Amino acid sequence: MSLHPKEKELYQKLDLQSIPHHVAIIMDGNGRWARKRGLPRIAGHRAGVNSLRETIRAADQVGVKILTLYTFSTENWKRPSKEVRFLMKLPEEYLSKEIDELCAKNVCIKQMGEMEGLPEHTRNAIEDAMDKTAENTGLIVNFALNYGSRGEIVRAVKKISRLASGGSINEEDITEEMISRFLYSGGQPDPDLLIRPSGELRLSNFLLWQMAYTEFWFSETYWPDFKKEDFLQAILDYQKRNRRYGGLTK
Repeated sequence: MSLHPKEKELYQKLDLQSIPHHVAIIMDGNGRWARKRGLPRIAGHRAGVNSLRETIRAADQVGVKILTLYTFSTENWKRPSKEVRFLMKLPEEYLSKEIDELCAKNVCIKQMGEMEGLPEHTRNAIEDAMDKTAENTGLIVNFALNYGSRGEIVRAVKKISRLASGGSINEEDITEEMISRFLYSGGQPDPDLLIRPSGELRLSNFLLWQMAYTEFWFSETYWPDFKKEDFLQAILDYQKRNRRYGGLTK
C-alpha cells in the first residue's frame, strides 16, 4: 500500500481487526471551499470528486465492507438549476472514468434513493455501473443520490401498509427488523461510523433510522480537502470509543 508518511503513521496505529464494517459520509463543504477561493460552486463539486476517489480507495485498503456516500439529497433540488445540472452530470463522468478500477478492486456499486426522479443520462450511468459490478464481492459503495431519509421511511411504511391491507402480514409481524428490510439499505447492517466534514453538526435527513447507534465524527475540513489521512484519523478515533448500545461496559 502506497502511503504518505502521515498516512503510514496513522495506518500503523489502526487495529485492523476492529475496522468499522459500515462507514457513512456526508460529503459537505464543496460550495464553501470554492467560495473561499473565489471560484464558482461547481468548481468545488468537481474538486470533491478527487476526495471521493481517494476515500473509496482508502476504505477498500483498510477493509471497510460498506461505504455509504451522501451525494445528492431530495432537498438539493432547491439549488440553482445550473448547479443541479452539473451535479447530475458528475455520476456519469466519475463512473465512466473509474468503472475499470472499481471492477478491478471488486467494488460493488449500489444506489440508495429514488431513481425515477433522476435525469435519464444519470440513471443510465448508475444502472450501467450497478450491472457491471453486480457480481463483485468486495467493498459495497452505496451512492445516496436523490435520497431523503424521511421519504425513505414513508416509502417503507407504505409498502408494509399495503402488505397489511392485503392480508399478507398481521400487525404482530411488523417489527424493527421488518421496517429495516423495506428501507433502501435493506439487507445491510447499520452504519458503525458517520463522517461529516465542513464543520456542520447535523444529519441533514441522512439515514435517520439506520443511525440510531452510529458513532459520529465531525471535522472542520471541507470535503475537497478531505484526504486519506482524515479518513484514517476518523477510524482511529472510532476505535478509541466504547460502544455500549444503551448497556453498561463489562
